[in-house]
Amino acid sequence: MSDLSLHFTPLLPLWLIIAFAVVSALIVALGVVTRRRGAWMRGLGLALILATLGDPSLVREDREPLKDVVAVVLDRSASQSIDVRKGQTDKARAGLEKTLGDLGHVDVRFVDGGGVDSGNDGTRLFSFLNAALVDVPPERMGGVILVTDGVVHDIPANVGALGFHAPLHVLVTGREGERDRRIELVEAPRFGIVGKDLTVGIRVQESGGSSEPVPVRIRRDGADVATARLRPGLLVRVPVLIEHGGPNVLEFEVAGAPDELTLINNKAVLTVEGVRDKLKVLLVSGEPHAGERTWRNLLKADANVDLVHFTILRPPEKQDGTPISELSLIAFPTADLFGRRIKDFDLIIFDRYSSQAVLPAVYFENIVRYVREGGALLMAVGPDFSGPEGLYYSPLGKISPARPLNMIERAFRAQVSDEGRKHPVTRDLPGSDVSPPKWSEFYRQVGAERLRGTAVLNGVDNQPLLLLSREGKGRVGLMLSDQIWLWARGYQGGGPHLDLLRRMSHWLMKEPELEEEALRASARGREITIERQSLTSQAPSVLITGPRGQEKQIVLQAAEPGLSRATISVEDFGLYRVNDGDLSALVNVGPENPREFQDVVSTTEKLRALAEASGGTVRRISSGKGDEIELPRLVSMREANVYGGSDYIGVKRTGASIVTGIGVAPLALGFFGLLLLLGSVIAGWLAESRRRSA
Repeated sequence: MSDLSLHFTPLLPLWLIIAFAVVSALIVALGVVTRRRGAWMRGLGLALILATLGDPSLVREDREPLKDVVAVVLDRSASQSIDVRKGQTDKARAGLEKTLGDLGHVDVRFVDGGGVDSGNDGTRLFSFLNAALVDVPPERMGGVILVTDGVVHDIPANVGALGFHAPLHVLVTGREGERDRRIELVEAPRFGIVGKDLTVGIRVQESGGSSEPVPVRIRRDGADVATARLRPGLLVRVPVLIEHGGPNVLEFEVAGAPDELTLINNKAVLTVEGVRDKLKVLLVSGEPHAGERTWRNLLKADANVDLVHFTILRPPEKQDGTPISELSLIAFPTADLFGRRIKDFDLIIFDRYSSQAVLPAVYFENIVRYVREGGALLMAVGPDFSGPEGLYYSPLGKISPARPLNMIERAFRAQVSDEGRKHPVTRDLPGSDVSPPKWSEFYRQVGAERLRGTAVLNGVDNQPLLLLSREGKGRVGLMLSDQIWLWARGYQGGGPHLDLLRRMSHWLMKEPELEEEALRASARGREITIERQSLTSQAPSVLITGPRGQEKQIVLQAAEPGLSRATISVEDFGLYRVNDGDLSALVNVGPENPREFQDVVSTTEKLRALAEASGGTVRRISSGKGDEIELPRLVSMREANVYGGSDYIGVKRTGASIVTGIGVAPLALGFFGLLLLLGSVIAGWLAESRRRSA
């Protein structure tokens, strides 16, 4: 294919040529007005001179036609796997590949868009389209065909934002009149205070169904906590108690509807991080000793701890004549602290306290009840523990992890026990990785017989030094030496007193990360890491259940003392349950409530305005029989306002081409230009000669 065109390349500045043209026009006009012979011949000569100054040339372009580009974007998002949509999409691809091939002179680009890894942004087909057309000039675009369920989340604001002038046709998969029921989180806080209710706003949405109330189940960490009946479309605020620190997995599940598309969006998941408002600790110091302020300094250094501290400076049996009014600044509020307000405390610590008639037995009974109902007690004891007035011989002996035997006074280094190496409180304790441990010695220990719980530290002759035990719903810690202050003061290099005391305190207050028997699961991308914390030596297997009910047995491998671990890859987004027979854990893979499944009913309306503004069309392709489809005819069309009808869609023919060769023939230079100029001069001379002869 060749094109001829006339091009000018001025030899002088344009303003000078224009001035010459104006002067020439005046000369010719004057000659015509005065009826001078040869005026037109002079005008022709001047015109030829002007043309010569413009340097005209005849340009021949040899062009090779380019194919029109047609992009076919196939929606491969997760919602396209519902019902018959995947089959319809595959058949549409095969049909379009054949018809576009028959159309001829078309560069077809198939684009798989909106994949399942698109995160919480939903279906983003136009992002994939733009990436596929980055090397295509807009003038080559013959059209775009979208095969989708119509639920697209990155629709351009207007047709100009498409970046090309060609028709956009939308072929919608799915069936007419689809029905779906879903639950959505309207108000979803990410943090909650432990022990208090968290309000979550939920709404049930119904597409193609009735407005009758439907049942909704509410679970926390896999256990049912409430049920309700909600009317579709109505926002309801539900209070849920945050029981513990760390992740609290809340599930809201609405019952399925008859013939609905999918049940995957009938459940909404919310992970709430439980935080403690203030840790309230009651510290009671008994007999004064060198390490009396160790606990106080530790607890006061934590801004999140609300500490109540009382020190018994003078036991009631001591008689020295000092007036009672001068013994203390305030009265010891035993009735209030150990009666009405005892449940307000997260932890009670007795430091070198003995039964000194300050606390009646009934208050110790209150403490025992407080622990068994979920409270935490720590006894840091010294020589008094083994005496007749020691705490063991009070009602607290019922929950004491050990029975005192004797008092041992000789130098020793605390050792992490075999179980202690597996326990989160003492595992990897700084200085414990060498033998003997890299910390200072103690010189006093209460010899005791372990009754219950776990000895995580041993002392003289491997006798228990630090014991941790569970009692009912609560926990008890027993430190059988009062010389932890040697570590705090750096004696012989000191020791990890901060790490040990903080871990111990937080274990007593049920910090999830310090549980000695725990099953945890975490997700990163499509990988789930399962971790089993245990004091046993086994590496158990676990059963993992996917969001669609699929099950798989996983064998954990020993990773560290007390820890077994396994990492697996999964395909589906959603909530996974892990169970080892005794413990269970929940983990959500991907977005908790994917935008992709918030609305799964296929529609022709969301893309209609954009498609029709581009001259394209929107239509369903379902034939009503399974995944069978009916595709419209494809035709070639020149520039038009509308590229489609009731049974066809059009592809724009752009006429785009590429130049393969150029030929240039100058018209005002060389022999031809000289001949024209000479001819005009001769013609003017002849005309002037005739006038003189006449």
